[in-house]
Amino acid sequence: MTTNIKARIYPVETAAVLTQHGLHPVLARIYAARGINSYAQLETSLSTLIAPDQLNNASHMANILADAITQQKRLLIVADYDADGATACAVGMRGLRSLGAVVDYLVPNRFDHGYGLTPEIVRLAAKKRPDFIITVDNGIASIDGTNEANRLGISVLVTDHHLPGETLPAATCIVNPNAPGCDFPSKNLAGVGVIFYVLLALRAELRQRGLFDANPEPKLTDLLDIVSLGTVADLVKLDDNNRILVDQGLKRIRAGLACPGIQALLRIAGREPKRASTYDLGFVLGPRLNAAGRLEDMALGIECLLATDPKIAHEIALKLDQMNRNRREIEADMQDSALASLESIKVADGYSLCLHDPGWHQGVIGILASRLKEKYHRPTFVFATSNDGKLKGSGRSIHGLHLRDALDIVSKRHPDMILSFGGHAMAAGLTIQQASLEAFILALEHTVRELLTPADLERVIETDGRLDVTDTNLALAQLLEDGVWGQGFATPSFEGDFIVAQQRVVGEKHLRLKLEQGGETVEAMLFFHNEPVPERIKAVYQLGINEYNGKKSTQLIVRHWFALNLIGIP
Repeated sequence: MTTNIKARIYPVETAAVLTQHGLHPVLARIYAARGINSYAQLETSLSTLIAPDQLNNASHMANILADAITQQKRLLIVADYDADGATACAVGMRGLRSLGAVVDYLVPNRFDHGYGLTPEIVRLAAKKRPDFIITVDNGIASIDGTNEANRLGISVLVTDHHLPGETLPAATCIVNPNAPGCDFPSKNLAGVGVIFYVLLALRAELRQRGLFDANPEPKLTDLLDIVSLGTVADLVKLDDNNRILVDQGLKRIRAGLACPGIQALLRIAGREPKRASTYDLGFVLGPRLNAAGRLEDMALGIECLLATDPKIAHEIALKLDQMNRNRREIEADMQDSALASLESIKVADGYSLCLHDPGWHQGVIGILASRLKEKYHRPTFVFATSNDGKLKGSGRSIHGLHLRDALDIVSKRHPDMILSFGGHAMAAGLTIQQASLEAFILALEHTVRELLTPADLERVIETDGRLDVTDTNLALAQLLEDGVWGQGFATPSFEGDFIVAQQRVVGEKHLRLKLEQGGETVEAMLFFHNEPVPERIKAVYQLGINEYNGKKSTQLIVRHWFALNLIGIP
């Protein structure tokens, strides 16, 4: 597999304009390369959020919920079992309660119930005797479940962000920026963003009805720490609107205003809230929250976010941290097994990759698919055997292939093959019969070959060009650490040719390096690599901050390295 390092192209004129507004020149070119055309796009005040009334049916759902609150109807949130679903449930619970609702929640168990508002979940929900079911981060594909709720006299309110199928559920109201007829400018809201918008519309409706004339108005901004966590963890594109939500949430966390659950998770992970970044949301908090849904029951993650007592939050966070450690061990075993099985397969000959092992854990297949996709740069599906004997598959894609659309093509060509599917461009899931696995592998490969070219299968590492060693200072490192980076708005990285002046193993599995360029030296870290590197390397790195004994210094975080003589550079 060929690996190419490519510097992002940016409009020089735009970078110059951004610099004139006071941005650091390096930061200006970084933003220009990510499609920022004006300084106004960098504004992150809440006043610049897209208005809730632009989200189709948000005001209509607000009316329904306002009536329900006035009449003290029973509301029941049905959540998804990933980080987006958990945060959306917590935001819904906290927000609705603050607005006077009688509300409870139910989250399906990944292993017993499967995904979404199924008829089985509706019948389980009916035992709580709700008047309304509110879905968060699911529901747009729940045709049968919604029909079952209607049969039982329960109204369904769908809040979701997933792409709809050809038929919509017969719900009382649907709020989804990707639903037909919705002109909301940001199609990238996560599930937690959608329910947050519904709450904004509901508060506006209750305000108009005079509910807050004699009572203080609830501050929904208190929920933004949880909104930011779900938005980053779900890997939705960080467009202008999502960056506002994330930036505002990070500011609350850094100011010590996060909910007790988020504060507890950060402390247990050894992270300082005042230095919280999008890295913490995506790679520290997100995995610990997801571990509950992957291994046991996401209700534990939701309870962590709902906890008001710091002591209780700490106890739950400890359990989530241990679950995440267990998840890592399971994942490592599965990855070893997968790599062993691939030794007899010429991965480079195919356009896609599909693997199944009866012993693999159903809750960890998504992570394994992501790891294998990164290693082989192929659209990848990993299957596990579910409790009912069917195969549950989780897929991850590469740039150029919309994974859900690919599954849709396979499903239309082979109507009886896929029992159910759904997802996004970069991640999707499906269920098939065990007997259909080989046929699915062939059908997927055929479809992917139609949609991708050989060039798409070449790994491209994008960077923000070269950075002079003199620019690797603490001020720029802090600016980058404080920024909002993530899916569709990549964390800045740079490339450079270095002499490795010193290298030593630290912590048994990492390399601490001293790199030299143009007579200047800089400290660097290469994590999870303890073998010596060549004397001269080309490195792709991020600019980081090392804090030791209260003193901060800059260091390069090496993400990729290549021996210079192996890639044709003298």
